[in-house]
Amino acid sequence: MIQFTKEVVGNLDVSLSREWLETNGLGGFASSTIVGLNTRRYHGLLTAATKPPVGRIVMLSKLEETLIIDERRYELSANQYPGAIHPRGFLYQTNFRLDPFPLFTYEVGGLVLEKSVFMVQGQNTTVVHYELGPNRNATEYPGVVKLEIRPLIAFRDYHNTTHENSAINRTLDAAGGIVSLQPYADLPALHISHDDAELDANGQWYRNFEYAVEQERGLDSNEDLFNPFTLTFDLTRHRRVRIIASTERLEIRRADRLRDAESRRRKSLGPTSTQTDDLVRSLFSAADQFIVARGSQKTIIAGYHWFSDWGRDTMIALPGLTLATDRAEIAKSVLSEFAQHVNQGMLPNRFPDGGETPEYNTVDATLWFFEAVRSLLQYTNDYDFVQVKLYEVLKDIIAWHVRGTRYHIQVDQDGLLYSGAPGVQLTWMDAKVGDWVVTPRTGKPVEIQALWYNALRLMEILARRFGEKDNDEQYAKLAVRAHKSFNAQFWNEEAGCLYDVVNGDTRDGSVRPNQIIALSLTHSMVSKLRAKSILRVVERELLTPRGLRTLSPKDPQYRGRYEGNALNRDGAYHQGTVWPWLMGPYITAYVKVFGASGRKVAADWLNVFQQHLEEACPGQVSEIFDADPPHAARGCIAQAWSVAELLRAATEDVYTKVPAAHAASVTHGSATLE
Repeated sequence: MIQFTKEVVGNLDVSLSREWLETNGLGGFASSTIVGLNTRRYHGLLTAATKPPVGRIVMLSKLEETLIIDERRYELSANQYPGAIHPRGFLYQTNFRLDPFPLFTYEVGGLVLEKSVFMVQGQNTTVVHYELGPNRNATEYPGVVKLEIRPLIAFRDYHNTTHENSAINRTLDAAGGIVSLQPYADLPALHISHDDAELDANGQWYRNFEYAVEQERGLDSNEDLFNPFTLTFDLTRHRRVRIIASTERLEIRRADRLRDAESRRRKSLGPTSTQTDDLVRSLFSAADQFIVARGSQKTIIAGYHWFSDWGRDTMIALPGLTLATDRAEIAKSVLSEFAQHVNQGMLPNRFPDGGETPEYNTVDATLWFFEAVRSLLQYTNDYDFVQVKLYEVLKDIIAWHVRGTRYHIQVDQDGLLYSGAPGVQLTWMDAKVGDWVVTPRTGKPVEIQALWYNALRLMEILARRFGEKDNDEQYAKLAVRAHKSFNAQFWNEEAGCLYDVVNGDTRDGSVRPNQIIALSLTHSMVSKLRAKSILRVVERELLTPRGLRTLSPKDPQYRGRYEGNALNRDGAYHQGTVWPWLMGPYITAYVKVFGASGRKVAADWLNVFQQHLEEACPGQVSEIFDADPPHAARGCIAQAWSVAELLRAATEDVYTKVPAAHAASVTHGSATLE
C-alpha cells in the first residue's frame, strides 16, 4: 500500500506532481493527480481503446462532486482555470492511497467520504465507488446528506482537446438506472450506470479548463467539457453510491462483483513466496499494466499516457514483464503476434494510434526480437515452440540483413551491421524535430553490433539444435568475423571504453551508455579486462541514482534538463537525459564482471528506486529523469521498459540466482568476460 496524508494532498506543489494510473488490459486507461485535478489532456476517468490497444478516446474526463449536508454545499472537486483553481476540494481531502485501487478520503463536517476508482480488465469500463463512513462527531448523521455528481465528457482523440461546439448531440436515453449518450455519431456511446438517484437532464458546457503540464510542454492546454446531466444521491438513506462508466451497458448490480473480481486478480499478480523484496513485489504489480491485447494475441504498451505498442520497447520489456513474472504464455503470444508483422526482415517500430500500416524504421527492434527469444528459451527451454512458430522468421531476418533491407541496413564486408539513411533515426536514440535528427548515429552503432553478434550466436545454437549443419556453420562464420572486426574497430584506448559509432574512418568518442549493452548481452564480444574499464568509465560519467545518463556531462552537447517546448525537450532526450531502463543492462554487466560483490552493490542501486515508487506515478517507474540533480522525473509517468529492466535485473542478477541456462551460455563462442 502506498499512501499520502493530508500534508501531501493539501499541498498542491507536491500533490499535482503525483498521478495515479488505472489500466484495462486493452490499452485504455484512467488517470489524474492524487487530488483529482486534471493537469494533462491525457487525464480522464475513461479513456477507451476502441481498436485495442489503440484508437484511444477520452470519453469521461471527470466527475464533479458536491457533498450536500443540510442544504450546505461542499465542493470536493478541483480544476485549474486561467489564473485560478476552483473549486478547492483538496482542502477537504485527508488521504490518498493505493490499496490496490486509487482511494480518496474526504472529511467534511465530521463526515468521512471515501471514493475508489478502478478499471475492469478486458473492458472499457471504469467503476467509481463512494461510501459514507462514520460521523466522527456524533452517532447520528446530521440532517440530510446528499451527493451530487456531474459527469464532464470530452469525446475526442486522447492527443487532442475538445472545445464548445453546436454539433454535440445532447440526447439522453435514461432507463433502468443507466444513462446512455452518444454526443457524436462517429464515436461510441457512453453508458453510465448508477444507484438510485434523481436525474437532472439539463446539459451545459464547462469552459476553459487549463492543463498546466501541457502548457509547460508547449502544447494545446485549454479545453471545454460538456456536462450532459446531473445525478443526486441520498446518502442519508443509502451510505453507498456506485457508478459504472462504460462502452457497454452494465447493470449497476454488477459493480460489487466487478470490484471483487478485479481485487482478486491483482492479488494473484504478486511474486512467489521466496521473492519478498518490496521493490520486486511492487514491480510485479506495475508490470501488469503494460500487457494488453492486440487482436487475439498480446502486446506491450510502451508507456502511459501517450505511447502505443512499439517493437523496440516491446522486445526489450518482454523478459522483465512476462518471463520474470512467470507469464511465459503471454511472452509466447507477444512473440507470435510480432512475428506475423515482420516485413523485409524487419520488426515494426510501432503500430500507429489510428490503426494504420505499421512503421518499419528501426534497426534495433528486430535484433532485440532475437534477445527476447533467447530469454524465452532461458526460462522455458521450449525449443519446440521456437522451431514451429519463430525459427523460419528468424532465419528470414538474418538473410535480409545479410543481403540488405530498408535504410541501407546490411552486413558490411567486415561482418558488422551498417545502417543509416538521411533524415531517419534508426536506433533507440530516435529524437527528431522536423528534419533535424538529433542523434543520427549513421554507420555502425556499438549496441547494434552487440545485438547482431548476440543474434548470430543464438541462431548458431538453434541451427545446431534443429540439425541444420550448413546454417550452423554459416552463423558461426558470420559471428567470428563480426567478433574480430568489433574488437579491432571499437576499442577506444585513450578513453578506456568503446566508441559509440564507427562509420568508415570516423570514430565517435562520445561517452554514452550504449556500450553497456555490449557487455550485458549473453553472447558478448568484450573481454573481462575491457569490461571492467568500460564499467569504470560509465560509473564515473553516466551513473545516477535514477539510471544512466545518455551523454557525459563533459560533452559540449550535454543537456542537463528535459523541459520546455518540443524542440528543447527532444534536443535533450538523448543528450544527457537519464533513462532508468539502462540500469537493467548496467546491473547485468556489473554482476557478470564482479560476481557476488557486484550483486551487493547492485542491490543498493535498486533499493534507491523504492523511493521513486512514491513519486511521479505511485507504484510505477517514469520514462526519464533530468540529467542534472535532483534528477526530476520527466516524460511518461509509467514506462514499460523502465519497470521491466529493473524487474529483470532484480530477479535474474540481484535477489535470486541467475538461471542456469543464462549462466551456462554467458561465454558461448568466445573468451567473453574471462
